[in-house]
Amino acid sequence: MLRPFFRAALIDVLFWAGYCAFIVSMSAAFGQVTSGAVFIAVALSAELWAVGQAMRRIAHRRHWFELGPLRLAVRLFACVLIGAALSQLVLVPVLWVAATHDWVYLGPDNTAGFAAPMLVMYWAQTASSLALWTALWSWTVAMRRYREGEIARLNAESLRNASELDALRARLNPHFVFNALNNLRALINEDTERARELVTRLSSTLRHALDHSQREQVSVAEELTVVDDYLAVESVHYEDRLRVTREIDPAALDLRLPPMALQLLVENAIKHGIARTPGGGELSLRVRGDGGRLRIEVANPGKIEAESVRRGVGLAYLRTRLAHAATPGSFELRQHGARVHAHMEIPQ
Repeated sequence: MLRPFFRAALIDVLFWAGYCAFIVSMSAAFGQVTSGAVFIAVALSAELWAVGQAMRRIAHRRHWFELGPLRLAVRLFACVLIGAALSQLVLVPVLWVAATHDWVYLGPDNTAGFAAPMLVMYWAQTASSLALWTALWSWTVAMRRYREGEIARLNAESLRNASELDALRARLNPHFVFNALNNLRALINEDTERARELVTRLSSTLRHALDHSQREQVSVAEELTVVDDYLAVESVHYEDRLRVTREIDPAALDLRLPPMALQLLVENAIKHGIARTPGGGELSLRVRGDGGRLRIEVANPGKIEAESVRRGVGLAYLRTRLAHAATPGSFELRQHGARVHAHMEIPQ
């Protein structure tokens, strides 16, 4: 595997070697291949290769590709004009000396091609060739920087999502597990059968949370399994204060949603609704498929608190997952009287 520097150098050598072969072939097509034509082809190709390497170094050292398209184009255009002029300034005197001493053969009159109009034409042809190389090189660099930028953006987004998920785990698991363990300790001596059931439900909830976090989407049926285990654990803690009603459309069970999305809504409803309402209340869960969209509604008693919505890690994670999905979904909280309704829609 060639390193980028050597790969670029090899590509440049191949480009200018092809340019040299092109000049020689054109000489053969319009006349004959003379020693002068070969000398011009080899010398000019070597000069333009050197100019290109100098241009490459200057552009990278001075960070031209970070200046914007217009400022970059102006600098590259100036380099092409100056580089072509320098190439001719070096080549023409050497070629003239070689021609006047008959070291190379240009044609019947070895010095006929050194008139001012011809020199201007040579400079223009050289500038055109150098401009072609510059366009190809700058396009290659721009595409590579774009790909690197996309990779960096995707990596940053992945790290951000991972950080959000880690923060979500750190917020959800400790208080949930702490309550469950306290309840388990109380049940061990009072109701061993219920204690075993609690351990099973808690273990299943944590296992699903870990498994689902490695996936992009899960089915509604899988998510409902997580919710059932979660509610079973929470019902031990809240007892009669937590009353759950549900309306599940069987046709929606195979639809897809982000992992832990429904569990987050249920957890949020319990934490900010049931837990803060004297005597608890009813948590209602409604899931249905409608016109190619999954529609979920979770309702609980309470009031929407702006600060909790703004700083909530779980809701921020959910909004991010929905916004960055292949087909973005939507999420919103609505206040209906004394109840808060969380609405989530996910295109399928």
